[in-house]
Amino acid sequence: MESRENIVFLGMMGSGKTSIGILISKRLNLQFYDIDQIIEKELKMSISDIFNSRGEKFFRDLEERTTLKILKKRGVVVSLGGGAFINKKIRDEILKNHFSFWLSWNFKTLVRRIQNNSKRPIAVKSSPGELIDLIKKRSIIYSKSKYKINCERLSKNEIVNKVRKIYENKKTFS
Repeated sequence: MESRENIVFLGMMGSGKTSIGILISKRLNLQFYDIDQIIEKELKMSISDIFNSRGEKFFRDLEERTTLKILKKRGVVVSLGGGAFINKKIRDEILKNHFSFWLSWNFKTLVRRIQNNSKRPIAVKSSPGELIDLIKKRSIIYSKSKYKINCERLSKNEIVNKVRKIYENKKTFS
């Protein structure tokens, strides 16, 4: 029997993982963890500054350690960074032991949300076409998540209600 203790949100930058994660954690009275925020607080640097000064490999290694540590907690809500689910160790742990929700949006919506955002190091250096290529590539991996929520034309409240319903129904029967 699978143990699905935590709710984990994944998806592209700008998909609403943090805002939906905060809302669902309040609704279910669970602790919320945003992996990027934890890393920023620990290093006292923004993700962009970490990428620029220490490189993506340093960030990805720290992201892996931080994520796997947080996932050991029980009954929490976790918002992953946009690239975290690409990491096989993180993905395998999530798929084996947790409820994973991909917050999916149309390409155009995501490009509009993330373009020219200095907080997002990968987006800053990318053209709209490059962003769409990145979204397509990551979507192949994101599609491995247990649940996909198509967020287009849904309010935050509607997204939270869908997640809550799935979580409560599946938890009851697992």
